[in-house]
Amino acid sequence: MMLIINIVGLLLIVGIVWWFWLYKPSELDVNSDVSELLITVENGVYSPSRVSIPSGQVTAVKFLRKEASPCAGTVVFADMNISEELPLNKEKTIQLPALEPGTYSFTCQMQMQMYKGEITVSEQ
Repeated sequence: MMLIINIVGLLLIVGIVWWFWLYKPSELDVNSDVSELLITVENGVYSPSRVSIPSGQVTAVKFLRKEASPCAGTVVFADMNISEELPLNKEKTIQLPALEPGTYSFTCQMQMQMYKGEITVSEQ
């Protein structure tokens, strides 16, 4: 009996490590020539988690939070000093300034940054 409890405990630990540190959601690249993107916050991930936009233009990014988790409640673009609350089941539009080419991450507000995404800005 004790062996079964230990095995179940070990499997739970492995599952937690995999979900929070090793799991990579399908990283769908979205190349956007439009000035608006929709990113869904659901099941512990941003979807799509990677998007590409052209440099030098203001871009509106819409977030749709479908998950009640407190971690999903805020999105942070640290490089741009942007932190916005995301209402549950409502779209929230965040205006990103015209950016230089490069990669910019966005995360949840938690220190462990369980939700992670990336915007790649490329020259037109």
